[in-house]
Amino acid sequence: MTAPVERDGAAPECESVPGPRANIPHRYRKKASFAWLGLLPFLLFVFIFMVIPAAGIVTGSFQDANGAFTLANVRNLFRANIISSYLITMKVSATTAALGGVLGFLIAYGISIGGLPRPLRAFMSTFSGVASNFAGVPLAFAFIATLGRVGLVTVLLRTLLGIELYDTGFNLYSFWGLSLTYTYFQIPLMILIILPALDGMKKEWREASENLGASTFQYWSKVGIPVLLPSLLAAFVLLFGNAFGAYATAYSLTGGLINLVPILIGAQIRGNVLHDANLGYALALGMVVVMTMTIAIYSWLQKLSSRWVK
Repeated sequence: MTAPVERDGAAPECESVPGPRANIPHRYRKKASFAWLGLLPFLLFVFIFMVIPAAGIVTGSFQDANGAFTLANVRNLFRANIISSYLITMKVSATTAALGGVLGFLIAYGISIGGLPRPLRAFMSTFSGVASNFAGVPLAFAFIATLGRVGLVTVLLRTLLGIELYDTGFNLYSFWGLSLTYTYFQIPLMILIILPALDGMKKEWREASENLGASTFQYWSKVGIPVLLPSLLAAFVLLFGNAFGAYATAYSLTGGLINLVPILIGAQIRGNVLHDANLGYALALGMVVVMTMTIAIYSWLQKLSSRWVK
């Protein structure tokens, strides 16, 4: 900026006025940062192991065995057996998300609202973090060794109580057996997801409800559940997506007896009898679409619930 200054009747001259930046000491001025370079290894990893495979899936879905463009793979997704595979996968995912969601919420409620001692709370949080990632072949083996036909619990029930578990209709290698196995890692994941939302419930809300004469049921039905509803729905969606993409646990436990989409993809890509890699890519593309919708819904619900935990 400049300001006119008169000197002895002469024409006004312009005198330089220092701007705001001139008043900032040089050592406090913002310098270019190269901290973002630390992201390069991560971005490279994402590009190699996520972007390139995803592009290969999309490209392969619209190619035949010779590399020519075709829509046959996408049309084959609407065959009865493939639609049935998607439906049974969604059924397992929804069932385990509901079971894990309800049980995980009750446990998280006991941890947060129930006033669990700090050391025990820390133990539960740590255990949930470990158990939520305990899946695949080790989890399948653990359940087979526990509830299989010669598992520990099965033998104890037969020996001590004379109960033949598998005569009651239970079968670890069926839909409900697989759902029970999935629920093992769904419960701790639900605890990790919903615990921050429960911690964000303000005590003033409960105190105000009690001062107005509201009962516990009225508080939860009118205040608690409506506030937690976006978080609960978001957790259900995330649990659904977590079970929808599981492969190793189901394959190790059932050996492909249940026609899940991930197992069907493995059969098409690596199988000796059913071998159609491009159809496997199309199946994977369908899973990507479902997972993308799941993530979008989860992100939207998280935005709704974030206003209550600020």
